[in-house]
Amino acid sequence: MKAVAYSQAALPIEDPQALVDLDLPLPEPGPRDVRVRVHAVSVNPVDTKLRRRAQVSEPRVLGFDAAGTVDAVGAAVTLFKPGDAVYYAGAIDRAGSNAEYQLVDERIVGRKPASLDDAHAAALPLTAITAWELLFDRLCVPEGKGQGQVLLVTGAAGGVGSMLVQLARRLTGLTVVGTASRPQTQAWVTELGAHHVIDHHQPLLPQLKAVGIDQVQHVASLTHTDSYSEQFVELLAPQGQLALIDDPATLDALPLKSKSISLHWELMFTRSLYQTADMQAQHDLLTRVADLIDAGTLRTTFGEHYGAINAANLRRAHAFIESGKARGKVVLEGFD
Repeated sequence: MKAVAYSQAALPIEDPQALVDLDLPLPEPGPRDVRVRVHAVSVNPVDTKLRRRAQVSEPRVLGFDAAGTVDAVGAAVTLFKPGDAVYYAGAIDRAGSNAEYQLVDERIVGRKPASLDDAHAAALPLTAITAWELLFDRLCVPEGKGQGQVLLVTGAAGGVGSMLVQLARRLTGLTVVGTASRPQTQAWVTELGAHHVIDHHQPLLPQLKAVGIDQVQHVASLTHTDSYSEQFVELLAPQGQLALIDDPATLDALPLKSKSISLHWELMFTRSLYQTADMQAQHDLLTRVADLIDAGTLRTTFGEHYGAINAANLRRAHAFIESGKARGKVVLEGFD
Protein backbone atom coordinates (compact mmCIF):
# COMPACT_ATOMS: atom_id res chain seq x y z
CA MET A 1 0.00 0.00 0.00
CA LYS A 2 1.10 3.59 -0.59
CA ALA A 3 2.21 5.59 2.46
CA VAL A 4 4.18 8.69 3.47
CA ALA A 5 6.70 8.47 6.30
CA TYR A 6 9.79 9.98 7.84
CA SER A 7 12.98 8.09 8.71
CA GLN A 8 15.09 10.79 10.33
CA ALA A 9 13.95 13.34 12.88
CA ALA A 10 14.90 17.04 12.92
CA LEU A 11 15.20 17.49 9.17
CA PRO A 12 13.86 20.87 8.03
CA ILE A 13 10.62 20.46 6.14
CA GLU A 14 12.26 21.94 3.02
CA ASP A 15 14.47 18.82 2.85
CA PRO A 16 12.97 16.28 0.40
CA GLN A 17 13.86 13.51 2.88
CA ALA A 18 11.80 15.07 5.68
CA LEU A 19 8.80 13.10 4.37
CA VAL A 20 9.04 10.45 1.67
CA ASP A 21 6.70 8.24 -0.37
CA LEU A 22 7.03 4.49 0.13
CA ASP A 23 5.18 1.19 -0.14
CA LEU A 24 4.28 -0.85 2.96
CA PRO A 25 2.59 -4.22 3.54
CA LEU A 26 -1.17 -4.24 4.08
CA PRO A 27 -1.74 -4.45 7.87
CA GLU A 28 -3.92 -7.16 9.43
CA PRO A 29 -6.45 -6.08 12.10
CA GLY A 30 -6.14 -7.20 15.70
CA PRO A 31 -9.19 -8.33 17.73
CA ARG A 32 -10.65 -4.84 18.33
CA ASP A 33 -9.22 -3.15 15.23
CA VAL A 34 -11.02 -1.87 12.19
CA ARG A 35 -8.96 -1.57 9.03
CA VAL A 36 -9.89 1.62 7.23
CA ARG A 37 -9.29 2.52 3.62
CA VAL A 38 -8.22 6.13 4.06
CA HIS A 39 -9.89 8.66 1.77
CA ALA A 40 -8.83 11.99 3.33
CA VAL A 41 -6.57 13.25 6.12
CA SER A 42 -5.79 16.52 7.83
CA VAL A 43 -2.54 17.76 9.36
CA ASN A 44 -2.12 18.80 13.00
CA PRO A 45 0.73 20.42 14.96
CA VAL A 46 1.43 17.03 16.57
CA ASP A 47 2.49 15.73 13.13
CA THR A 48 5.14 18.43 12.81
CA LYS A 49 6.32 18.05 16.41
CA LEU A 50 6.83 14.32 16.09
CA ARG A 51 8.60 14.67 12.75
CA ARG A 52 11.02 17.18 14.26
CA ARG A 53 11.64 15.49 17.62
CA ALA A 54 10.81 11.79 17.69
CA GLN A 55 13.74 9.60 16.66
CA VAL A 56 12.86 6.40 14.81
CA SER A 57 14.66 3.16 13.93
CA GLU A 58 12.43 2.50 10.91
CA PRO A 59 10.15 4.65 8.75
CA ARG A 60 7.21 6.05 10.73
CA VAL A 61 3.86 6.93 9.17
CA LEU A 62 2.35 10.05 10.74
CA GLY A 63 -1.21 11.36 10.51
CA PHE A 64 -3.77 11.77 13.27
CA ASP A 65 -6.96 12.61 11.42
CA ALA A 66 -8.75 10.62 8.76
CA ALA A 67 -12.04 9.85 7.09
CA GLY A 68 -12.55 6.64 5.19
CA THR A 69 -14.40 3.36 4.82
CA VAL A 70 -14.05 0.27 7.00
CA ASP A 71 -12.39 -2.42 4.89
CA ALA A 72 -12.06 -5.27 7.43
CA VAL A 73 -12.69 -5.84 11.16
CA GLY A 74 -11.10 -7.86 13.94
CA ALA A 75 -12.79 -10.83 15.59
CA ALA A 76 -13.99 -8.85 18.64
CA VAL A 77 -15.29 -5.76 16.83
CA THR A 78 -18.94 -4.92 17.53
CA LEU A 79 -19.30 -1.22 16.68
CA PHE A 80 -18.58 -1.31 12.93
CA LYS A 81 -18.76 -3.52 9.86
CA PRO A 82 -17.08 -3.42 6.44
CA GLY A 83 -18.47 -0.62 4.32
CA ASP A 84 -19.16 1.77 7.20
CA ALA A 85 -18.07 5.38 6.66
CA VAL A 86 -15.97 6.53 9.64
CA TYR A 87 -13.74 9.29 10.94
CA TYR A 88 -11.19 9.25 13.76
CA ALA A 89 -7.92 10.67 15.09
CA GLY A 90 -6.02 7.45 15.75
CA ALA A 91 -3.41 6.76 18.42
CA ILE A 92 0.02 8.27 18.96
CA ASP A 93 1.70 4.88 19.50
CA ARG A 94 0.47 3.27 16.26
CA ALA A 95 1.01 3.85 12.55
CA GLY A 96 -0.83 6.93 11.34
CA SER A 97 -3.32 7.88 8.65
CA ASN A 98 -0.89 8.96 5.90
CA ALA A 99 -1.33 5.55 4.27
CA GLU A 100 -3.90 3.89 2.04
CA TYR A 101 -4.98 1.59 4.89
CA GLN A 102 -4.81 2.09 8.66
CA LEU A 103 -5.61 -0.02 11.72
CA VAL A 104 -7.58 1.76 14.46
CA ASP A 105 -9.15 0.51 17.67
CA GLU A 106 -12.93 0.66 17.20
CA ARG A 107 -13.34 2.41 20.57
CA ILE A 108 -11.78 5.62 19.23
CA VAL A 109 -13.61 5.64 15.87
CA GLY A 110 -16.87 7.47 15.13
CA ARG A 111 -19.54 7.41 12.45
CA LYS A 112 -18.65 9.96 9.77
CA PRO A 113 -21.09 12.87 9.58
CA ALA A 114 -23.51 11.98 6.78
CA SER A 115 -23.74 15.59 5.65
CA LEU A 116 -20.00 15.97 5.00
CA ASP A 117 -17.73 14.67 2.29
CA ASP A 118 -14.49 12.93 3.31
CA ALA A 119 -12.33 16.06 3.09
CA HIS A 120 -14.55 18.12 5.37
CA ALA A 121 -14.99 15.23 7.81
CA ALA A 122 -11.24 14.62 8.03
CA ALA A 123 -10.77 18.14 9.38
CA LEU A 124 -12.67 17.31 12.55
CA PRO A 125 -11.66 14.34 14.74
CA LEU A 126 -8.50 15.32 16.65
CA THR A 127 -9.60 18.88 17.28
CA ALA A 128 -13.15 17.85 18.17
CA ILE A 129 -11.92 15.29 20.69
CA THR A 130 -9.38 17.70 22.18
CA ALA A 131 -11.86 20.56 22.47
CA TRP A 132 -14.61 18.33 23.87
CA GLU A 133 -12.37 16.74 26.49
CA LEU A 134 -10.85 20.10 27.41
CA LEU A 135 -14.22 21.77 27.94
CA PHE A 136 -16.28 18.97 29.44
CA ASP A 137 -13.74 16.59 31.01
CA ARG A 138 -10.91 18.90 32.18
CA LEU A 139 -12.71 22.18 32.89
CA CYS A 140 -15.83 20.20 33.85
CA VAL A 141 -18.27 22.74 32.43
CA PRO A 142 -21.68 20.99 32.33
CA GLU A 143 -23.59 21.12 29.07
CA GLY A 144 -26.16 23.92 29.19
CA LYS A 145 -24.43 25.56 32.16
CA GLY A 146 -21.83 28.29 32.69
CA GLN A 147 -24.08 31.33 32.61
CA GLY A 148 -22.32 34.35 34.11
CA GLN A 149 -18.88 32.82 33.53
CA VAL A 150 -16.26 33.62 30.89
CA LEU A 151 -14.09 31.27 28.84
CA LEU A 152 -10.99 32.80 27.24
CA VAL A 153 -9.58 30.77 24.31
CA THR A 154 -6.10 31.78 23.19
CA GLY A 155 -5.19 30.87 19.62
CA ALA A 156 -8.89 30.54 18.83
CA ALA A 157 -8.48 30.51 15.05
CA GLY A 158 -6.52 27.25 14.99
CA GLY A 159 -8.00 23.78 14.71
CA VAL A 160 -8.71 23.13 18.39
CA GLY A 161 -9.78 26.71 19.01
CA SER A 162 -12.18 26.61 16.08
CA MET A 163 -13.97 23.61 17.61
CA LEU A 164 -13.76 24.85 21.20
CA VAL A 165 -15.38 28.19 20.37
CA GLN A 166 -18.26 26.37 18.70
CA LEU A 167 -18.77 23.82 21.47
CA ALA A 168 -18.69 26.45 24.20
CA ARG A 169 -21.04 28.78 22.34
CA ARG A 170 -23.55 26.13 21.20
CA LEU A 171 -23.58 23.72 24.14
CA THR A 172 -22.94 25.92 27.20
CA GLY A 173 -24.01 29.25 28.62
CA LEU A 174 -20.45 30.59 28.84
CA THR A 175 -19.43 33.97 27.46
CA VAL A 176 -16.78 33.03 24.91
CA VAL A 177 -13.79 35.27 24.21
CA GLY A 178 -11.32 34.19 21.53
CA THR A 179 -7.92 35.62 20.66
CA ALA A 180 -6.72 36.20 17.09
CA SER A 181 -4.36 38.80 15.65
CA ARG A 182 -5.10 39.13 11.93
CA PRO A 183 -8.31 40.55 10.41
CA GLN A 184 -9.10 37.28 8.60
CA THR A 185 -8.58 35.14 11.69
CA GLN A 186 -10.55 37.56 13.85
CA ALA A 187 -13.42 37.35 11.38
CA TRP A 188 -13.21 33.54 11.42
CA VAL A 189 -13.43 33.36 15.23
CA THR A 190 -16.38 35.75 15.22
CA GLU A 191 -18.10 33.68 12.54
CA LEU A 192 -17.67 30.56 14.68
CA GLY A 193 -19.59 32.19 17.51
CA ALA A 194 -17.22 33.99 19.87
CA HIS A 195 -18.96 36.80 21.77
CA HIS A 196 -15.75 38.85 21.69
CA VAL A 197 -12.42 38.62 19.85
CA ILE A 198 -9.25 40.23 21.21
CA ASP A 199 -5.66 40.46 19.92
CA HIS A 200 -3.17 38.17 21.66
CA HIS A 201 -0.31 40.42 20.51
CA GLN A 202 -1.61 43.11 22.85
CA PRO A 203 -2.05 43.00 26.67
CA LEU A 204 -5.11 40.84 27.35
CA LEU A 205 -6.70 42.27 30.49
CA PRO A 206 -7.15 45.85 29.18
CA GLN A 207 -8.90 44.44 26.10
CA LEU A 208 -11.16 42.30 28.29
CA LYS A 209 -12.06 45.29 30.43
CA ALA A 210 -12.83 47.28 27.29
CA VAL A 211 -15.63 44.80 26.50
CA GLY A 212 -16.90 44.79 30.08
CA ILE A 213 -15.08 41.72 31.44
CA ASP A 214 -13.08 42.27 34.64
CA GLN A 215 -12.06 38.66 35.25
CA VAL A 216 -12.24 35.25 33.61
CA GLN A 217 -13.26 31.97 35.22
CA HIS A 218 -11.78 29.61 32.59
CA VAL A 219 -8.77 29.90 30.28
CA ALA A 220 -8.07 27.43 27.48
CA SER A 221 -4.47 28.09 26.47
CA LEU A 222 -3.85 26.43 23.13
CA THR A 223 -0.44 27.84 22.20
CA HIS A 224 2.51 29.74 23.72
CA THR A 225 1.32 29.16 27.28
CA ASP A 226 4.69 30.16 28.73
CA SER A 227 4.42 33.57 27.03
CA TYR A 228 1.01 34.31 28.56
CA SER A 229 1.19 32.62 31.98
CA GLU A 230 1.71 35.86 33.93
CA GLN A 231 -1.23 37.48 32.16
CA PHE A 232 -3.40 34.44 32.90
CA VAL A 233 -2.71 34.76 36.63
CA GLU A 234 -3.66 38.43 36.41
CA LEU A 235 -6.93 37.97 34.55
CA LEU A 236 -8.18 34.72 36.09
CA ALA A 237 -10.71 35.01 38.90
CA PRO A 238 -9.95 33.48 42.30
CA GLN A 239 -10.58 29.72 42.08
CA GLY A 240 -10.45 29.95 38.30
CA GLN A 241 -9.17 27.25 35.95
CA LEU A 242 -6.28 27.18 33.50
CA ALA A 243 -6.24 24.37 30.92
CA LEU A 244 -3.57 23.88 28.29
CA ILE A 245 -2.67 21.57 25.42
CA ASP A 246 0.73 22.82 24.27
CA ASP A 247 4.25 22.00 25.48
CA PRO A 248 5.69 25.04 27.30
CA ALA A 249 9.44 24.86 27.84
CA THR A 250 8.86 26.00 31.41
CA LEU A 251 5.72 26.56 33.43
CA ASP A 252 5.89 27.98 36.95
CA ALA A 253 2.72 26.89 38.75
CA LEU A 254 3.52 28.63 42.02
CA PRO A 255 1.93 31.99 41.02
CA LEU A 256 -1.39 30.13 40.71
CA LYS A 257 -1.45 29.40 44.43
CA SER A 258 -2.64 32.72 45.86
CA LYS A 259 -5.82 32.61 43.77
CA SER A 260 -6.22 28.81 44.14
CA ILE A 261 -6.18 28.54 40.34
CA SER A 262 -6.35 24.93 39.20
CA LEU A 263 -4.15 23.66 36.37
CA HIS A 264 -5.41 21.10 33.83
CA TRP A 265 -3.63 19.28 31.00
CA GLU A 266 -5.43 17.84 28.02
CA LEU A 267 -3.96 15.23 25.69
CA MET A 268 -6.49 13.43 23.54
CA PHE A 269 -4.13 10.44 23.14
CA THR A 270 -4.20 9.58 26.86
CA ARG A 271 -7.19 7.25 26.65
CA SER A 272 -5.78 5.18 23.78
CA LEU A 273 -2.17 5.29 25.02
CA TYR A 274 -3.12 3.85 28.42
CA GLN A 275 -6.13 1.80 27.27
CA THR A 276 -8.25 3.48 29.94
CA ALA A 277 -11.51 1.93 31.12
CA ASP A 278 -13.43 4.83 29.52
CA MET A 279 -11.61 4.64 26.18
CA GLN A 280 -14.90 4.24 24.30
CA ALA A 281 -15.86 7.76 25.39
CA GLN A 282 -14.03 8.95 22.27
CA HIS A 283 -16.24 6.79 20.05
CA ASP A 284 -19.26 8.22 21.83
CA LEU A 285 -18.21 11.86 21.54
CA LEU A 286 -17.23 11.53 17.87
CA THR A 287 -20.65 10.06 17.17
CA ARG A 288 -22.26 12.92 19.11
CA VAL A 289 -20.24 15.47 17.15
CA ALA A 290 -21.37 13.80 13.90
CA ASP A 291 -24.98 14.19 15.03
CA LEU A 292 -24.39 17.86 15.88
CA ILE A 293 -22.75 18.44 12.48
CA ASP A 294 -25.64 16.78 10.66
CA ALA A 295 -28.12 18.85 12.68
CA GLY A 296 -26.35 22.08 11.72
CA THR A 297 -25.35 22.88 15.31
CA LEU A 298 -21.63 22.59 14.59
CA ARG A 299 -19.68 23.14 11.39
CA THR A 300 -16.50 21.65 10.00
CA THR A 301 -13.28 23.57 10.53
CA PHE A 302 -11.98 22.73 7.04
CA GLY A 303 -9.56 25.46 6.02
CA GLU A 304 -7.55 24.60 2.90
CA HIS A 305 -7.27 21.63 0.52
CA TYR A 306 -3.68 20.73 -0.37
CA GLY A 307 -4.41 18.07 -2.99
CA ALA A 308 -3.53 14.37 -3.01
CA ILE A 309 -1.91 12.53 -0.12
CA ASN A 310 1.76 12.34 -1.07
CA ALA A 311 5.09 13.39 0.39
CA ALA A 312 5.40 16.63 -1.57
CA ASN A 313 1.96 17.88 -0.57
CA LEU A 314 2.41 16.79 3.04
CA ARG A 315 5.72 18.68 3.21
CA ARG A 316 3.86 21.80 2.03
CA ALA A 317 1.17 21.21 4.65
CA HIS A 318 3.73 20.73 7.44
CA ALA A 319 5.48 23.94 6.42
CA PHE A 320 2.20 25.85 6.56
CA ILE A 321 1.35 24.46 10.01
CA GLU A 322 4.84 25.35 11.23
CA SER A 323 4.36 28.93 10.01
CA GLY A 324 1.63 29.45 12.63
CA LYS A 325 -0.65 31.07 10.05
CA ALA A 326 -3.19 28.29 9.61
CA ARG A 327 -6.89 29.11 9.92
CA GLY A 328 -8.88 25.98 10.47
CA LYS A 329 -7.51 22.68 9.13
CA VAL A 330 -5.32 21.72 6.16
CA VAL A 331 -6.75 18.67 4.37
CA LEU A 332 -5.39 16.26 1.74
CA GLU A 333 -7.46 13.72 -0.15
CA GLY A 334 -6.81 10.57 -2.15
CA PHE A 335 -3.60 8.79 -3.19
CA ASP A 336 -2.21 9.44 -6.65
